[in-house]
Amino acid sequence: MKERWLPVGVLAGVLFGINVVARLVARFAFGDDTGMQDRISLGMFAAIGVVLATLAFIRGRRRPLPDWGGEMALAVLVAMVLTIFVGPFISGNQPFAAGAGAFFAQIWFYAGCALGGVLVGYLLLTAFGWDHRSQSLKRYAEAKQAKPRRVVRR
Repeated sequence: MKERWLPVGVLAGVLFGINVVARLVARFAFGDDTGMQDRISLGMFAAIGVVLATLAFIRGRRRPLPDWGGEMALAVLVAMVLTIFVGPFISGNQPFAAGAGAFFAQIWFYAGCALGGVLVGYLLLTAFGWDHRSQSLKRYAEAKQAKPRRVVRR
């Protein structure tokens, strides 16, 4: 059970940690500069996308997509819920302080960056032919060519 849930918890913690660091930097270094806070927020979303792309690239080499896809989706969902509901308290706000539009925009933007990061990582892996399925097909083709043809007696 530990092997199943530990990676999910660690990934959710890393993604939420990126959010916490970005919020603390925006709060203490650039208190009232909303333009810089927006740039830090975009940098946070880009960092989340890069982490997920890297992880999809690494996990896609070792295991088939259905094995790690669910774990990654659950970790992103947990991190997104923490980011949206707990994150604003770190920066001194409340989740619905900017209104419902900003709240739902943050959900869609987080989901879009996460999905985009995973897709970029997995599509790069597939384009190089290093994914689990391509390697399995390659091993199968090599095994089929390595066997000599059987002679059929009549």
